[in-house]
Amino acid sequence: MHVGRHKLPGGRMAELASYQLTESIARHGITYGRMKTGTPVRIDARSVHFDQMETQDGESDFHKFSFMNTSTHHLKQLQCWTCYTNEEVHRILREGLPDSPLFNGQIQSIGPRYCPSIETKIVTFPDKDQHQLFLEPEGETTQELYLNGFSSSLPMEIQIAALKQIPAFKDLVIYRPGYAIEYDYFDPTQLKHTLESKIIKNLFFAGQVNGTTGYEEAGGQGLIAGINAHINCHGGEAFTLARDEAYIGVLIDDLVTKGVDEPYRMFTSRAEYRILLRMDDADMRLTEKAFKLGLAKEDRYQLVRGKKEAVEQIISFPQELSSTD
Repeated sequence: MHVGRHKLPGGRMAELASYQLTESIARHGITYGRMKTGTPVRIDARSVHFDQMETQDGESDFHKFSFMNTSTHHLKQLQCWTCYTNEEVHRILREGLPDSPLFNGQIQSIGPRYCPSIETKIVTFPDKDQHQLFLEPEGETTQELYLNGFSSSLPMEIQIAALKQIPAFKDLVIYRPGYAIEYDYFDPTQLKHTLESKIIKNLFFAGQVNGTTGYEEAGGQGLIAGINAHINCHGGEAFTLARDEAYIGVLIDDLVTKGVDEPYRMFTSRAEYRILLRMDDADMRLTEKAFKLGLAKEDRYQLVRGKKEAVEQIISFPQELSSTD
């Protein structure tokens, strides 16, 4: 982990580093590389002047991912806020660039293309006199706020001095500064489509360790790896998803056939069957598979069967009508 010129080992969420894990895997012939990511400063809400920012309210109408009709639970909506950097902020950040691990050669790894640090933004877009920031609560029971858009690995004192030039943060107090993280990933072309290693039987890899970035990307891989790990233990046919069946199928196929040279993120543009992979037909595509695996219950399966029958009736009605004419 990098904060300015300071480097220290560590794991996720203040955990210890996984010492010798990479070495113990690599000695079996599994190749690995190095990538980086970053995270922004965490701010104490009690030090923020919220009246100097624009409020961003949550959605007023209730949306859900589930196709089931039983849920009426509405989670409490928490406000977010927006503000902007300014030229004085940028000046202080530029003065700190010699101590930036991203620009002084301390970090050589490749980071996510679409999540640039604030120092990368001011260097890449020198003509921009401001950048938007989003202040987001970390939870309902904490004073900790996440400053989206201000990912940084500059020295802590530079981060604080720069942020204090924004009116909302003139009395800034932080829990911890932003920092960069370098981590190992393993070559995903050495995996099967089940995410089992081709080299070590029953060893599965899922998530950032395969060279991806993003929560959904990691979650989708974890689902497939977990399913197949269970199948390996209890017997059954390996479970995979094709490119025309799910975005998870596209992601995994890209990983195991093409590999990665930068952190991989899933986009609709990567899917040649994107017209088939819509959010409104996810239940029709995948529920039967989930039911056979034991992941979907009977009521969910019957709901989809009823929907399929209704769709078939609607499609067949005009066909039958035209044939009688």
